[in-house]
Amino acid sequence: MFGKWHISRRTTLCGAGAAVSLPLLDVMAGASSAAADRTSSPTRVAYLYIPNGVAEGAWQPEHVDDQGQLVRLNRWMSSLNPFRTDLTIFRNMWTPRGNGHIAGTATWLTGGGFDGGKLDAGGASVDQIAARYLQGQTLLTSLELSTRGEGIFSSSLPRNAVSWVDSVTPAPRDIEPRVVFDRMFRSGSSGSGNRSVIDLVLQDAKRLQQRVSTQDRKKIDEYLDSVRAIERRIEFAEQQQTRARQTPGLKQALRRPEPGIPEDHGQYMRTMMDLIVLAFWADATRVCTFMMDHGQSNRYFNFIDGVTGTWHALSHWKDVSGKTEDDDGITSWSSRDEKREMYNRVTSWHTEHVAYLLKKLRDIQELDGRLLDHSMIVYGSSLSDGHEHEAKNLPLLLAGGAAAAIRSGRLVGGRREKSMSDLHLAVLQRLGVPHQEFPDSQAPLDLS
Repeated sequence: MFGKWHISRRTTLCGAGAAVSLPLLDVMAGASSAAADRTSSPTRVAYLYIPNGVAEGAWQPEHVDDQGQLVRLNRWMSSLNPFRTDLTIFRNMWTPRGNGHIAGTATWLTGGGFDGGKLDAGGASVDQIAARYLQGQTLLTSLELSTRGEGIFSSSLPRNAVSWVDSVTPAPRDIEPRVVFDRMFRSGSSGSGNRSVIDLVLQDAKRLQQRVSTQDRKKIDEYLDSVRAIERRIEFAEQQQTRARQTPGLKQALRRPEPGIPEDHGQYMRTMMDLIVLAFWADATRVCTFMMDHGQSNRYFNFIDGVTGTWHALSHWKDVSGKTEDDDGITSWSSRDEKREMYNRVTSWHTEHVAYLLKKLRDIQELDGRLLDHSMIVYGSSLSDGHEHEAKNLPLLLAGGAAAAIRSGRLVGGRREKSMSDLHLAVLQRLGVPHQEFPDSQAPLDLS
C-alpha cells in the first residue's frame, strides 16, 4: 500500500485555524515531478549576525594543517568543534564600503555604500534578492528575525536592519517568538484561542499516519513533537511574565522586557534558533536572517559568569577606566586582559547558540541527507576587532551546504583581501538564483 500511494510535497495538516506544513516524507517520493512536488530537498540559507565584532585572534582557528583543513578551533569557538568538518572559516574577507556600527550593519548583506546623510543601504540585501527569486515556492517568502534591542541605540533604524527590500526599505523584523510561530502555523481567526496547533490538526495527522510507513510515522511524530516543544517554551515564557506581574516585589526585582519576550535571554535565543530549524524543516521558508542583537548592542551580559558591563563597552577592550563615552559610568575593569576576556566570553556565548542550531539541523534526516547538508548558515559580524572598528578580516564562517557542492572543513582565504560580495554572489548561485553580479564582487567566491 505504501509503495503506490503518494502525496504532494506541499501537503499540510489542517484544523480549525491551523495549518501545519510537513517535512519531506518517503510517501512524497514518486509524486508528480512538478516544481511543487519536488522530492529532492531544497537548499536553504540563513544569515546570523552579531554586532560589536570580536577581539583580534578570537576567531582564528588554533590548528590548521598544510592543506588548510581545520584540525582544532580556538577556545572561544570550541563549541563548534563537533561541526568542524561542516565549517568553512574565511580569512581576509571584508566589506569595502561598510564600516562602523551604522554603515557596517546596514550594508553587511547589501555590499553597497551607506550615505550617513540619508537612509540608504546601497541596494537590496542578498537574502531579499534570493527571496524574490524563490517567491511562491514556500508559505513565507522569507523570515527576518531579531532579538529585542537594549540600550540607547535600540531605536536606530540602520543599526537594526541587515535585510533590505531595496536601498531605502528595511524588511520588517519579528522579535516575538509567538508571532513567528503563528505566521507559520496559524491560519486566520477561528475562535480557537490559545489551543495548541497540534491539538487543532491532530485528527488530520492521525488519518495521515494510518496510511504511511512506520518510518514516515516516526518522522511525523518527531516533527510534531518539535512543534509542541516550541509552543510549550513560548507558553512558559508568557506564564513567567504573568507571574512577575502578579507577585508582589517580583516585578520590581526583575528587569522585564516587553510582553512576548522571554525573561531568560538564553531561552529567548534558543527559541528563535528552534524556529529557524522548524521553518527550514517544514519548508515554510528557505531564506532567513537573524540579528542576534542590534548593530551597537548595549545589552548587559552579567548573567555570563565573570562578565560585567555592556557588550558595546566590552568591545572597546583597551579602555578600562569605565569613563569613556562607550561606558555606562558604573562599570570599570582592572586591566585590558580582564576586559578582553569578558568580551571573548560574550562572543563564545553567542557561538554556543550557533552550535545549538547546527546540532538541530545535523540531527534531522531528510530523504537525501541531513538538513544541515541542505542549509547554508552564514554567521559573523560587520566588524573585526570591536575596539578598532575594523572592517577587514571579518569574523565570518559558513556552516553546512554539502548538498550545494560546498567543500567544508577548511580555512579559506590568503593574504589578498576579498569582498564579502563575492560570498553573497556564490550563495545566490548555489540557491539557483541566476545572478552574475553583486556590488563590489569581481567573481563568485570558490566554495568547492
